[in-house]
Amino acid sequence: MDKRFIVLIDFSDYSDNMVRYAYNWSRQAEAKLLLLHQVAVVAPAMADSTTRASIAMHARTRAFQKLKALIHSNVPDNEEVQLSVVETDLKYTLAKLVAEPYDQLIFLSLKGTGLLKQLFMGSVAIDVIENANALVAAIPKNIPYFSPRKLFIAVSDKHPLNISALEKLMQFIPGHVDMIIFFHLAKGNEDTASVAEELEKLSWRFSAICPTQHAIYHDKNAFEDMRAMVLNKNEELLVLQKGSRLFVDQLFRKFLVNELVYQGEIPLLVLP
Repeated sequence: MDKRFIVLIDFSDYSDNMVRYAYNWSRQAEAKLLLLHQVAVVAPAMADSTTRASIAMHARTRAFQKLKALIHSNVPDNEEVQLSVVETDLKYTLAKLVAEPYDQLIFLSLKGTGLLKQLFMGSVAIDVIENANALVAAIPKNIPYFSPRKLFIAVSDKHPLNISALEKLMQFIPGHVDMIIFFHLAKGNEDTASVAEELEKLSWRFSAICPTQHAIYHDKNAFEDMRAMVLNKNEELLVLQKGSRLFVDQLFRKFLVNELVYQGEIPLLVLP
């Protein structure tokens, strides 16, 4: 099945980097590239239908111009990139796109400043991750290109990994990864016997693809031990399972998303 990368564009300062990163990855994965922007049409409350339609058309035209400018600045001239500007709800639009016959990856930017940083992840990012039935890549601002060498994959004790989605992810990064590290962050006096067994099974299963390791990080030293392993932001990807404690629990999300992704500038991939 053909691959397609859907890149959500908001025309922020992060957009140029997002396009460069997604284009670079798409070339290596042999994936089609689609830039998607949801336009906000603001019309006076008393405007008639003709006026509203005119305002909407102007907004769409302006958005297409800005998308073309992004392509011109960040993608070689001979490359084909699809552009889409919609007024419909983003959840509805993505649901329709994800239903199309592609293996797909959705890209969005993470803005790690001010209030959004305190909330650990912006509302749009959370909404997309929670509702899209697809792999989602959340990219911090200063990652210049796609060049992963290590995958750090978080394993929950009660919410198993979506193995088919993880295998699909591996198809997006063929020949790149030198090491997969499955890890679990233990909380308090948690019994880790079952998760240790699961880590071993996962390590064995994916060892046919590349070398694997697994680890359990315990209690108050867990975050420091994990941070020490993540050394090179340009060569590492952090993978979480949607719905797992590591994604839902605020303490764990604060560390994994705020400190590793925002501050450490490591791309985050979320499995559906």
